[in-house]
Amino acid sequence: MASSESMSPADKGQRLGLRLIAKAGGLPGLKDKEVRAKVERYLYKGAVTGFKAQTAAGRAFAKKKGSGDPARAATAKPKPLFDLNPSEDQQMIRGVARDLADEVIRPAAAAADAERSVPDAARSAAADMGLHLVGVPAELEGIAEERSAVTGAIVLEELARGDMGIATAIMAPAAVATAIAAYGDADQQATYLPEFTSDNPPAAAPAIQEPRVLFDPFALRTTGRVEGDEIVLDGTKAIVPGAETADLFIVSAAIDGQPRLVIVKPGTDGVQVEDDPAMGVRAAKTARLHLEGVRVPGSDLLGTTEDHADAVRRARLARAAAAVGTSQAVLDHVKEYVKERKAFGEPIGYPRAVAFTVSDIAIELAGLRLVVWKAAARLDRGEDASAEIARARSPVSRHATWIGSSGVQLLGGHGFVKEFDNERWYRDLRGAGVLEGTLLV
Repeated sequence: MASSESMSPADKGQRLGLRLIAKAGGLPGLKDKEVRAKVERYLYKGAVTGFKAQTAAGRAFAKKKGSGDPARAATAKPKPLFDLNPSEDQQMIRGVARDLADEVIRPAAAAADAERSVPDAARSAAADMGLHLVGVPAELEGIAEERSAVTGAIVLEELARGDMGIATAIMAPAAVATAIAAYGDADQQATYLPEFTSDNPPAAAPAIQEPRVLFDPFALRTTGRVEGDEIVLDGTKAIVPGAETADLFIVSAAIDGQPRLVIVKPGTDGVQVEDDPAMGVRAAKTARLHLEGVRVPGSDLLGTTEDHADAVRRARLARAAAAVGTSQAVLDHVKEYVKERKAFGEPIGYPRAVAFTVSDIAIELAGLRLVVWKAAARLDRGEDASAEIARARSPVSRHATWIGSSGVQLLGGHGFVKEFDNERWYRDLRGAGVLEGTLLV
């Protein structure tokens, strides 16, 4: 049998997909034929397509005419009682995301951070499992029976537990696909989504953040004006993941004074990309997107003003979910470290100051997860979750940063060097309340 070192990327992808199917097959819930069919759809790509190289920017999206009304994922069925326990489907996809984080993302994280690039193996493994289609309805060849912010939050949490930078890079296309599925008209869905559901999905990213202090996504300086059947865009977007190789962007702009979302292709005249290294999420290779007199068809205006607001809120919740995942990585590591590391003949976890700090991390993390899932559950019930999302974003921005800092402090000098992951986790968590629009649930 070939060793893992000698196997081709395609063979590795197939083996990973088959192994995940074997693991999922042992779940009691999969005795139900209907649930098993959903599992097979989630994991099909990982078993048959293997790894594929990332395509270069400039992919052509042939304009197509949709038939009838746009397809939308059904609203999640409300539970009779308040219950945040994941469903069988959510437990299954959580296991898939966890395996990907443990076996592919975490081992590649340090190198990806240093090199500011995601290995093709990690990017393709996620695509092969269909994780970028969690927000695309099954009717459009996605894997979503219903639009579920809880499911999206669970996936992002698990992937960011492996590494937030890689998670941001591989799930930015999911944000674009989800936005087109949720807000796009039938023509937009027919034009763009078939590429995302193909065997070789495009690189794509939302571009909402702007390079200014106290940025407000509802008071945009990127502007657009309608000229005939075109929209002319001007402005600059910042911290756009993977912009240098992206095939598609969704840009927020004030169109005639109203904040809207616009689909923009990177090869359009006036679109320029400038490298923009960030403190954290470095594997995502963030860049600035300059728009100077960029003309896009009026048909590429995506959704409504209300949809723009919905996207901003869902993006904030997505970033909070990712911060919860990375905070979990910190807790998992320091719990073992303080038991194994010894000073003066005993584990450093024996003194109460250290033990209480670890306990406080666990308590704060449990609270953060609760507020994130509660906000996501409210979205799934089709209710206004703006207040809950704000209440989730605020404590995550404070306490996730504290968790990252405490992880560094507990390791002492080891927390400050690249040999351990804690300094990277701290840098990633520092952006929890700053980044806008890089992910979506």
